Amino acid sequence: ALEVAVQLAGMAQAAIRWTKHTLNHWYRQAGPIFDASLAYEFYGFGGPDAAEGLASHREKRPPTFTGPTSE
Repeated sequence: ALEVAVQLAGMAQAAIRWTKHTLNHWYRQAGPIFDASLAYEFYGFGGPDAAEGLASHREKRPPTFTGPTSE
């Protein structure tokens, strides 16, 4: 991390400032999407397909998913 900081310190500060501003703006815009994605991922972990996926992996067999296909 220190090596990167030293490299950045030697670069054009205005360009770094505006790049950081742009990335932070993008992150603030995308934040709710990341939150929703994480929530859906955890929602899926609790379903029957997650348990079947783990069991089939442990038992070295193809999975048989029976969970809902649309909601």
